[in-house]
Amino acid sequence: MRQHLLVDGDDTLWENNIYFERTIAAFITFLAHSTLTPEEVRHVINEMERMHGYGTENFARSLEATYRRLAEREVSAEDIARVHAFAQDIRQHPIEILPGVEATLAHLAPRHDLVLVTKGDPDEQRLKIEASGLEPYFRRAEIVPEKNVDTYLRLVEELALDPETTWMIGNSPRSDINPALAAGIHAVFVPHPHTWVLEHEELQPVDGRRLLTLERFADLREYF
Repeated sequence: MRQHLLVDGDDTLWENNIYFERTIAAFITFLAHSTLTPEEVRHVINEMERMHGYGTENFARSLEATYRRLAEREVSAEDIARVHAFAQDIRQHPIEILPGVEATLAHLAPRHDLVLVTKGDPDEQRLKIEASGLEPYFRRAEIVPEKNVDTYLRLVEELALDPETTWMIGNSPRSDINPALAAGIHAVFVPHPHTWVLEHEELQPVDGRRLLTLERFADLREYF
């Protein structure tokens, strides 16, 4: 039976968070705090990211705010420029498609209705989609500011999807899986070892909705 497959982008189709993790490690080394552990600095960065939101521009703001709060030396314009340069390096990193993704999309596209659903800064996400070369496998690409229950309900209505044959596929329990299930569609959880900590959440199954957990994106070929 033909299914509607909504597919996440970051850390489902291509690498994303590993670049932020590397940047955070470099930032913590640059900060060189005399008493706080890397984990404690990271906690402050997480707090700032909750305030500022997604994307590299907001990430740069989060790093700057963290630096201004924790720096044990006078904050100079050169230091702030260096902090922002950490984040800008992420933008310039080439897209790295995850293993098995393109072959799996080539298998799925003729059989099912594929829609790419990604969240974040529209310009930044559009550049990622274009650079990935994967867009031809999808009927359309949806860039949304947030993935919550209302987002999935809207997509079901606007795209005329049948909830009984609609699945959200992604690596984030918070954004891809739990709100999709709560909105009345099915979900496929494909864990990524470096999913952003703010996307972590316990899976919340919903009666009457199917939830699959797969080790790899390529395993979709066994079910669809």
